[in-house]
Amino acid sequence: MSPVTGAELQLPEDYAALLEQLKQQVRTARLRARRSVNTELLSLYWTIGRTILDRQQQQGWGAKVIDRLAADLRAEFPDMTGLSRSNLHYMRALAEAWPEAQVVPQAVGQLPWGHVRTLLDAIDDQRTRDWYAAAAAEHGWSRAVLINQIKNRTHQRLGAAPSNFADRLPAADSDLARELARDPYVFDFLGLTGEVAERELEQALMDRLQDTLMELGRGFAFVGRQVPLDVDGDEFFIDLLFFHVEQLRYVVVELKVGKFAPEFAGKLGFYVSVVDDLIAKPQHNPTVGLLLCADRNERVVRYSLGNTAQPMAVSTYTYDTLPPAEQQALPAADEVAAALDTPVQVHGQQLSLAEHIERLEQQRSAAPPIA
Repeated sequence: MSPVTGAELQLPEDYAALLEQLKQQVRTARLRARRSVNTELLSLYWTIGRTILDRQQQQGWGAKVIDRLAADLRAEFPDMTGLSRSNLHYMRALAEAWPEAQVVPQAVGQLPWGHVRTLLDAIDDQRTRDWYAAAAAEHGWSRAVLINQIKNRTHQRLGAAPSNFADRLPAADSDLARELARDPYVFDFLGLTGEVAERELEQALMDRLQDTLMELGRGFAFVGRQVPLDVDGDEFFIDLLFFHVEQLRYVVVELKVGKFAPEFAGKLGFYVSVVDDLIAKPQHNPTVGLLLCADRNERVVRYSLGNTAQPMAVSTYTYDTLPPAEQQALPAADEVAAALDTPVQVHGQQLSLAEHIERLEQQRSAAPPIA
């Protein structure tokens, strides 16, 4: 029987809405199923890792025993990926980094295995690992985004910009506002090198708006560029205006390609006051300003912020941390992550490229030296 088409059947008025509702329910159920599978898999990996760790400590298991264990497990479960020698070492590292048996309820337990491997590879300090695990779980970072956030040391930059928030906002609001301002901002995705004009920097940020919002942080929504402010017939223009949907406040951003000067704070303070008066609604929290400049004198910034009535922060930024040739040659973080996860056939066995590289390194290290 052929399916009934829309031309043959008079659909109810609410059919389209019902269809969308059911689609969403299917998507939600599939997502829950994937999360459930991931949770069980991570719990299994932790158990295997804990077992290996205990045997090494109690019985002195060496690398060859783990090699044999990996081979025997793959022979017993040929259709199951993830039982390679390198993965068993990651399982051991997982159990060592998170020794509690209830690893799944922790933030790391909500992450895919590729994310966990990234945390184990890229970070040595456990508190820092926990910070990125919690951030990745909360914000839903992809593996590529996680790699980029670690590379750019987001945990050290968050809330690091000098500001007058503590003196200009209530205590609870001040703590929230501080989270908005990183220092420095890393705009290496712009592809800029050398000195640029302010409009060129502004245009580059708009051309890569999604990346710009990612670097600004969760909750930022773009409102406009060169936003006009009419004050009794006199017109002024804000470089960039954002709204933070979680903190319910406008954020005025001014770009400067040179070193911070005290007059910059006065101009930004004026814009913050006007936005608070003419654009913000009564239910919104106070507008804050964010001045992005190429360099700053800390003492000059401190004096300037102390004499400014409006809440604002002063951050620096970078966009050419590598020479132009090296920037062009480097692949993006998502390309690297995707390449390492690419399946390859090796002697009839399917491995990820990362696992294949690991095996080649093991073979090379095990080979006798050339006389």
